[in-house]
Amino acid sequence: MPVPAQTGRGGADAVRRTAPVVRRPPPPRAPAARRMPNPRLTGLGTGLFCGVTMFVLACLDQLLFGASMVLYGVLFLPVCALTAVWVRRGDLVTAPVVVPIAFTFGLLPVADDSGGGLAGRFMGLVTALALQAGWLYGGTLVAGLIVTVRKVRLMSRRAAQRRAARRPV
Repeated sequence: MPVPAQTGRGGADAVRRTAPVVRRPPPPRAPAARRMPNPRLTGLGTGLFCGVTMFVLACLDQLLFGASMVLYGVLFLPVCALTAVWVRRGDLVTAPVVVPIAFTFGLLPVADDSGGGLAGRFMGLVTALALQAGWLYGGTLVAGLIVTVRKVRLMSRRAAQRRAARRPV
């Protein structure tokens, strides 16, 4: 906006213009701060991640909550989702396979040994699997759905690339 100003000569009024305000954009954020971690696990890595995570969560459940099977089942669902999201494209089929194995492996610390010994531990594991089958099926379903959506998106992206490559220029 023009601002009247006086010049030093003869009192004549002159109009002095002010420079526009220049706003600079904020500095860019670091790449690590912009996005969440996005690891890509192989089939073996997926099995190890899921199995070790479920075993550690089961040990914590046993230690802190006295082997709450509901808590174990609830914690199993996000582990299944992370497993399905973090598996790499070439190994998508492994996620729904390793999830039930990891669930069973994680049950070892929280399953009731009912009388001790190897046979008692085995019976406790079988009983826990039978009673917690809903969580097992639910987690496997979560992993299967996520993997299926990822596979469909991958297939459609590849089909679009093939169509674009065939299109005349």
